[in-house]
Amino acid sequence: MPDLDQTLTSQERDALDFALGTRRRWAHTMFPALRAEWEAAGFTADDHLVAREQVHQLALYPWFSQMERYQQKILWRTVGDIVAARRDELSLAVPSEPGDSGASLVIPENLELPSWYADIDIHVQPGGVWSDELCAHVYELGARIVMLRGNDGYGFHNAFVNTAMHDQPVERIVDFGSGFGKSTWPLAEKWPEAEVISIELSEPCTRLAYEHAVEKGLSITCVQGNVVDTGLADNSVDIVTGTMLLHEMPTEIIEATLAEAVRILKPGGILRFLEFCPKNDPVFDAITYEHGDRNNEPFFYDLFDADTLGHLRDLGMVDTAWVPFDERGGGVSPAGWGERAEWHFPWAVLWADKPAVDAATPAADSTMEAVS
Repeated sequence: MPDLDQTLTSQERDALDFALGTRRRWAHTMFPALRAEWEAAGFTADDHLVAREQVHQLALYPWFSQMERYQQKILWRTVGDIVAARRDELSLAVPSEPGDSGASLVIPENLELPSWYADIDIHVQPGGVWSDELCAHVYELGARIVMLRGNDGYGFHNAFVNTAMHDQPVERIVDFGSGFGKSTWPLAEKWPEAEVISIELSEPCTRLAYEHAVEKGLSITCVQGNVVDTGLADNSVDIVTGTMLLHEMPTEIIEATLAEAVRILKPGGILRFLEFCPKNDPVFDAITYEHGDRNNEPFFYDLFDADTLGHLRDLGMVDTAWVPFDERGGGVSPAGWGERAEWHFPWAVLWADKPAVDAATPAADSTMEAVS
C-alpha cells in the first residue's frame, strides 16, 4: 500500500495543512484563551459539571465549540477527497499473498455489526470506518492530523508497549480493536516468537492491517471480529491490550469486553488498555467530556463515569489502576500529566494483572496510585 503522504499533490498538501493548522489553533490557542477567560471571570469549580455550566457562559465558548466540530468536518472532507482520487490503487478487495511474513487474514461471512457501532459516524468520519473499503485509508491518513502530526512514525505505540508492558517471553498476545494495525506492530516486533492476534470490527480496517503486516514482514493474525466474543480458550493469552477502544463503547459493552479479556488471560497475564481518563481539572475535563459530543463519540461519558477498576477487581484482577501516559514520548507517567497549557487527549493506561494463583483467591488492593 502506498504511503498517501508521499503521493500528495501540492494542492492536496495545502488543503491537509489547512486542516492541521485549524486543529492546532483550536488546541494550542483557543483552549488556553478559553481557560484564561474562565479565570478572569472569577469562576471556581469542584467538578466538571459545574465548570461546564460556567464555560457555557463565556463569550469565546460558541466559537471554540464550533471550531472543534467544523475543523473535524474539514479534515474528513479533505482526506476523503485525497483517498477517493486514488480508489483503484488503494483497493483492498484482493488480499496480497503473505509471502514470508507469516501474516494471515480471517474475514468471517456476514459478521453482524452492533448498532452502537454501525449507527454512528464515529469521529464525524462519513460512513464510519466500516462502510466502504476506502474508509480504512481515510482513517489512517486522518488519524495523523487528529494527532497533530505527533504520531506519524507511530512512536506513541512503541512507548506504550515499552513502558506499560514487561520484557518477559510470552506465547500469545491479543490486541482488541486493532484498527488498521498500528497498535499491533510494536507487539509483533517486541515478541517475534509469540502468536500475535489482532481483532477489529471493521472489515476494511482488518484488510488494511493485514496488508501492512505483510509489507512489514510481521506474523500477525488479522481477524475481523467482535472482542466481546473472541472464541479463544480460557486462560490462553499472556497479554490482552487495546488502544483507543473502550471510549467508543457503551457501558455494558465495556464491561463485557473487560470480562472477555479476563476470561482469556492466563494466570499471571496482564491487561493494558491505552485510553483516556479525566484529569481532575474541572475546566479541562468539561471540555474533554464535550469533545465526545462534538466528535460523534457519545460513549466518552460511559467510560469516564464507569467504575472500571471496581469491575476488574470483581473479575478477580489485581494491581488495578489508571496510570497517566505522556504521548509526547515519555510513555507511562505515574506522577501525572504535568503542566500543559494546550488541550490534549488525557491519555492513561487501564492497568490490571491476573493473579498467578487460584482465581478464587481474593483480589488484592491496588498497589498503584489510581487516577479517578
